[in-house]
Amino acid sequence: MFRFVYDNLPYTEVIRDGIRKRVGMVPEVIIRELLANALVHQDFSVHGNAVLIEIFSDRVEVSNPGKPVVPIDRLIDGICSRNERMADLMRRLGICEERGSGIDKVVGAVELLHLPPPDFRASDQRTIFTVYGPRDFSDMDREDRMRACYQHCCLKWEMSERMTNQSLRERFQIPQQKTHLVSGVITATLEMGWIKPDEKVGTSKKLARYVPGWA
Repeated sequence: MFRFVYDNLPYTEVIRDGIRKRVGMVPEVIIRELLANALVHQDFSVHGNAVLIEIFSDRVEVSNPGKPVVPIDRLIDGICSRNERMADLMRRLGICEERGSGIDKVVGAVELLHLPPPDFRASDQRTIFTVYGPRDFSDMDREDRMRACYQHCCLKWEMSERMTNQSLRERFQIPQQKTHLVSGVITATLEMGWIKPDEKVGTSKKLARYVPGWA
């Protein structure tokens, strides 16, 4: 199923080392982890529903029956499996890891390739994951930028590191002379309460670093 989905994604062709290669809109690891996550966390008590994959020109949406077993804003650091036996089987097959690192890998791959931040949503009966194709910082709206800031901060926390203005600039691929753009994103995300200053470094703006609002 994974190969079928990936082969049907919008793609571009690039030439590397004299060889023409097909490059999908999003990398394989993202599709694999989202599919594995949807299968492991689907709620089998919800009848008439199944894992759904929708491919659009600029994004891919993967959804599964049931509300998430952890709060939607804690998917990066949360570790909880709805179907433990299936998770164990898929781990043994090398498809996923049981410890709940799938979303971490998705966000990490997105940041590595400087893609727009994924969007995680929960409806009454489904959990929906949306990943987007390439888009420059200038083409992201305010919500996209704040969501990227929050996810970056959570990922740094999971890695026992801390988000800084510099780390967020690197995530967005913004040059140092445009630091004010990133400062604006951080300020907006702070006002939303999604992140907060790391009290361990005091009030120094030069040494400022940030942690998730729930930390």
